[in-house]
Amino acid sequence: MNTNTVLKQEMYIDGKWIVKDESIGVFDKFSQEKIADVPIANKEDVDLAVQSAKDALKKEFSPYKRYLVLKKAAELLLERKEEFASILAREVGKPIRESRGEVERAAQTLGISAEEAKRIHGEGVPVEAAPGSENRMAFTVKVPVGVVAAITPFNVPLNLVCHKIGPGLAAGNSMIVKPAELTPLCALKLAKLFEEAGLPKGRLHVLTGHGPDLGKWLLENSDVNMFTFTGSPRVGEYIRERAGLRKVTLELGNNSATIVHRDANIEKAAQLVTQKSFNNAGQVCISVQRVYVHEEVYEEFLEKVMIHTKELKLGNPLDEATDIGPMIRLSDAERVESWVQEAVEQGAKIELGGERQGAFYEPTILSNVSPSMKVCRQEVFGPVVSIVPYRDFEDAIEWVNDSDYGLQAGLFTNDLSLAMKAAKSIEVGGLIVNDASAYRVDHMPYGGVKKSGTGKEGPKYAIEEMTEERIVVLNL
Repeated sequence: MNTNTVLKQEMYIDGKWIVKDESIGVFDKFSQEKIADVPIANKEDVDLAVQSAKDALKKEFSPYKRYLVLKKAAELLLERKEEFASILAREVGKPIRESRGEVERAAQTLGISAEEAKRIHGEGVPVEAAPGSENRMAFTVKVPVGVVAAITPFNVPLNLVCHKIGPGLAAGNSMIVKPAELTPLCALKLAKLFEEAGLPKGRLHVLTGHGPDLGKWLLENSDVNMFTFTGSPRVGEYIRERAGLRKVTLELGNNSATIVHRDANIEKAAQLVTQKSFNNAGQVCISVQRVYVHEEVYEEFLEKVMIHTKELKLGNPLDEATDIGPMIRLSDAERVESWVQEAVEQGAKIELGGERQGAFYEPTILSNVSPSMKVCRQEVFGPVVSIVPYRDFEDAIEWVNDSDYGLQAGLFTNDLSLAMKAAKSIEVGGLIVNDASAYRVDHMPYGGVKKSGTGKEGPKYAIEEMTEERIVVLNL
């Protein structure tokens, strides 16, 4: 991408690339230079996309053809890895090495979705076992939900789009994607890849513009059959309230906790907690935010995390040496700064970091925190981690569960009985043993409980959400 050129982007509706008079600027998060203008969709654009998506469902798109299109899109994405990574680094502020990793994972997500397109199946149902039904037999089939609206966040704007488009298309649906206003470029470029891969007209639309308006118009359109959303609990609750009886899948974040027990490999735990507290400047739903460490190893662990954190380099995301880029907006960095300052006023201690320079916020380690502080109670979504000692393992579990969220948690221990106890007791969608809460691969089930949302991602599991089960009974 030419750093001196402002690209005039088009949005993708009904198999056409659309330009509008009104647009929104997209900025390089490091230089604050405008890099693109994207169209602002109106209600008529939304209704056209929905109608086109609905019409496309009437045309055959067999599982094998879905497989071929998704497989081709995955291959094209890998071929253009550097191009996509550069866009990610600029529109998100994500370091280039992390950005390459996101492109690779996105391609894997599409590849897994391609394979799953060939595996969608129902099952036999023994209705003949019921009295009077001896001459009947039955089976179920999985059918597409229909038109699916996917609303995606700024922090992982390629792979999380693929986690919605991939399974949605694999299941035979038509997809309408509304990417985040701050980071729409990867979604638009991905639509070009799908066009090149041979995706039939009307099966994919990408709408850009103001989120509240587009969300409202999509919710008002009764021909949208399902909503899949990743973002804040406030918006998730708004969607659920207005979706009525339609299907809704929500991934709404976390204030992720990780426990480090006294028998753990402390060096390994310190390395992984450091890495997974500050990836993408902490702007990850499962980023480590709270760490509960057994008092016997607390000082050792804290020292090692500080050593590893001091090695992290802040800078230009396009620099190969950069570990941490800017936050998505200046206002977000200022919010994180105010939360940390408030915690200090309430008694917390800054062990490392705690300084802001523009949209950059230093990786920050806090101690002496209490559960009522915002840095513990709410989702920081920034490069801040709190480290707390514990004496009894039961207390650590209780503190992990003392949260409105329940997406994923981590546990470092070599004691199998403790791991099993945690698996039964910790209230999350996923427990990661001998790694931090932020471990994820793209084919695993991913989703939370409580305010972390409903439903699962991961292509196989998302396809279950994006299909309906229909029973067929034969009277022989």
